Amino acid sequence: MGKIVVLILGLALVAFVAKTELDRTAGPSSEAHSAPRRQLDQVREKTHDLERQQQEAVDKAAAQAETR
Repeated sequence: MGKIVVLILGLALVAFVAKTELDRTAGPSSEAHSAPRRQLDQVREKTHDLERQQQEAVDKAAAQAETR
C-alpha cells in the first residue's frame, strides 16, 4: 500500500513540474510582445510626419494661389 501512495505522489509531482514548465515556456516573452507595439508606434509616428508634411504642402499651395 505504501508503494502505491509513493508512486501516485511521484506521478503527481512529475505532472506538476511538467505543467509548470510548459506554462512558463508557452507564454509570450516580453520582447516578443513589445516588438509589435514598437513597430506600431513607429508606423503611427511616420503617419503623423506624413500628415504634417502634406498639410504644409497644402498650406503652401493655398498661399501661392491667393497671391496670384
